[in-house]
Amino acid sequence: MAGLTSLLRRDLRLATRSGGGAGQGLVFFFILTLLVPFGVGPDPGTLAKVAPGTLWIGALLAALLSLDRLFQTDFEDGTLDVLVLSPVPLEVLTATKALAHWLTTGLPLIVLAPILGITLNLAPEAQVWLIASLLIGTPGLSFLGMLGAALTVGLKRGGLLLSVLVLPLYIPTLILGARTVVLAAEGQDPLSTLALLAALTLFILAMTPFAAAAALKVQLS
Repeated sequence: MAGLTSLLRRDLRLATRSGGGAGQGLVFFFILTLLVPFGVGPDPGTLAKVAPGTLWIGALLAALLSLDRLFQTDFEDGTLDVLVLSPVPLEVLTATKALAHWLTTGLPLIVLAPILGITLNLAPEAQVWLIASLLIGTPGLSFLGMLGAALTVGLKRGGLLLSVLVLPLYIPTLILGARTVVLAAEGQDPLSTLALLAALTLFILAMTPFAAAAALKVQLS
């Protein structure tokens, strides 16, 4: 347990230091959202319609920006070989790294999203559901991204391949997350859609650490 805590703290420090990638995602999310009114126009009704999809797409792309750093730095300096040989199951180690990614990327996005929702004229009754959908859905983005990072670690131009692999896997989470907010904004009950999103995230959290561990063993063998 102490080793996992140390690994989590180390990854948090690496992500939050200069060039670590966590700040880049937040800045990207902020800029993308602020540029939308210039592209679609300042009409409040139009902004309200595109707000759920815009916020979710921004969160998805922001999470994608720093995924290539999940294993690549450890691979280059030899730390990954040490982690693989440690007595802690590799599945637990990969899940810990995905958790660190979510804490430095997904969690700040959740805090920032309601503020940016106001700039896009998101309906007040949808704000709570926006937070709920991001809180439930973004861990799945980090864990899927962790799997993609494990599959591409050590490859040349792995960042581009990582995006190609991960983006299609993100689509179900994007659809369910944005749909939850849309239903809430329209005054309908979004609970069933949010429940599907929660089920999808739980499935991702349960399966991806094992798949990522297997991928890392193949890459390092």
